[in-house]
Amino acid sequence: MMQVTWDTLSAKFLAKKQVDLHQLSAIQRIILTTDGTLTDILEAYLLETIAVIKLSESPLYVKGDNPLDVNDKTPVLDRKIFLQGQESKKNWLYAESIIVTERVHQRFNQGLQDSNKPIGRLWNENKVETFKETLCRFEEPAGELGKHFSVDKDDLLMCRTYRVFSQQQPVMLITEKFPESFYLSV
Repeated sequence: MMQVTWDTLSAKFLAKKQVDLHQLSAIQRIILTTDGTLTDILEAYLLETIAVIKLSESPLYVKGDNPLDVNDKTPVLDRKIFLQGQESKKNWLYAESIIVTERVHQRFNQGLQDSNKPIGRLWNENKVETFKETLCRFEEPAGELGKHFSVDKDDLLMCRTYRVFSQQQPVMLITEKFPESFYLSV
């Protein structure tokens, strides 16, 4: 299993340009600040059913101090997905999640592995109580993700990273990214 240090991850976030919410459209602010189910918000805004396209799910270990409060012997699941329009086949959002599987219910874990349901829908189906704490909002060039969004590699992505708690324990660290140009309408 791969190991990653939180110092490596946090340095990546701290080096990014922080987002000024006052400079954004209403929908961009909603996406970057919501503590609700983002898939439902996107479906309402886009008037399109959203599907999860799994890119990868792999186990890893996090070394050192980290926002999930796990030690280097606690396995976590590294999950990467796109939220894609079912009709348009357009990738609307990219998400990376690090999930402490031993802290969430088995049915939830099974749903992650066996279905293409968004995490928010799995929380609802399993009646998981959650609290979300935003750690940072930043922007970065699209780079390699640009081709998946059909934007130039130098176009900006709006990003946020937040920690999810359940039963007063951190259970997930999620980073979501979307092209700035997708949600410019007020």
